[in-house]
Amino acid sequence: MDFLREIDRDGLYIRHAIDEAPDNRGVDFHIHDRCEVFCFISGNAEYLVEGSVYPLQRGSLLIMRPGEAHCIRFLSAERYERYAVNFPLSLFDGFDPERRLLRPYTERPLGRQNLYFLPELEGTLRELAYFDGDSYGRTLLFITRLSSLMERLGEQTGHKPSAELTLSEYIVRYVNDMLCRDITVELLAEHFFLSTSQFSRLFKAATGASPWAYITAKRLVRARELLQGGESAKRAAEKCGFKDYSVFYKAYVKRFGEKPSGR
Repeated sequence: MDFLREIDRDGLYIRHAIDEAPDNRGVDFHIHDRCEVFCFISGNAEYLVEGSVYPLQRGSLLIMRPGEAHCIRFLSAERYERYAVNFPLSLFDGFDPERRLLRPYTERPLGRQNLYFLPELEGTLRELAYFDGDSYGRTLLFITRLSSLMERLGEQTGHKPSAELTLSEYIVRYVNDMLCRDITVELLAEHFFLSTSQFSRLFKAATGASPWAYITAKRLVRARELLQGGESAKRAAEKCGFKDYSVFYKAYVKRFGEKPSGR
């Protein structure tokens, strides 16, 4: 992967990257604790978001909220170029405390209406990525440009997958409903009258992740939200389904690079 530009400061992250010969063997699923704007420039791929599959073309724009799992799947090894922006839900709180601008992120079902078509956005993201001013100026530019984008998204309707859930989408939704309970992959598979291997293959094809990797990542992101809300680390671990605090502690440090602690 060639990062042409990568900036991560003050909670805002933007990158412009290219893979000359992308390969699914090096692809992993993502679950962030920030919102994401993803702009597809070139390649031959589709995007998986919580079991939904979205086709991609130049100008495709995808949005993912915190905790929403997503993954790209390459259909051939054509040159893959994209922009991505990550920002916290709190970014606009100073002038939009009700978060109305963020409704395209927050007021939709998981894995639904993630895809838009805004080919002109490429120029805006390039401006953000290659801005050479100071940190304050960059943050101000982010807020100005992203608030305008959020207004445009609010005026449109994202691409809707078929109204009827596929088995894969239903499975992903069920796992999210059961996420913090005492579950195992075996019990989940039994619920759908599938063998463990059948369930795991179907789940990975839908999300890009093994069931337990997905569950663990989701639990950790939820725990981080609780910690940021003032919950103790031990209580956050318990609420998110971790029976063993040491297991939670090690997984949290590995994922976020810091010790779990509340405010």
